[in-house]
Amino acid sequence: MPQKKNPDLCELIRGKTGRVFGDLTGTLTMMKGLPLAYNKDMQEDKESLFDALDTVSACLTAFTPMMEAIVFRPERMRAAAAEGFLNATDCADYLVGKGMPFREAYGVAGRLVRECIESGATLETLPPDRYRSVCPLFGEDVYEAVSLDTCVKRRGL
Repeated sequence: MPQKKNPDLCELIRGKTGRVFGDLTGTLTMMKGLPLAYNKDMQEDKESLFDALDTVSACLTAFTPMMEAIVFRPERMRAAAAEGFLNATDCADYLVGKGMPFREAYGVAGRLVRECIESGATLETLPPDRYRSVCPLFGEDVYEAVSLDTCVKRRGL
């Protein structure tokens, strides 16, 4: 479909990684029990090696032009990340840091996400009184904890 804008190529390449990892696993398994002898069984390493090389080469051939033409729109990326509630786990982790068990904190974060969806808000824009109405452990520092910038930094990205 010509109107489609999704990066299918990235999905296809991600799918190819399973094949390459399979080739690696097969080779490593063969090498694992290698005796100190004639090593005739090593003739089986060529098929997986060449398959992995061909697969990676084809992926790079397709991937390189895409990366040269890609346009990143940070403001749209940030908006999509906020709407997807990627920071919901960080909200739960915030409560765990205040002493709440994770199972309970997970439930509280879920209620907040549901409220955000119903009101059209995000965890970054939800008013403080809405946070406190769900759980009194929330303070003003919750906004730092659920900030997308903080979430990315915590994951070392």
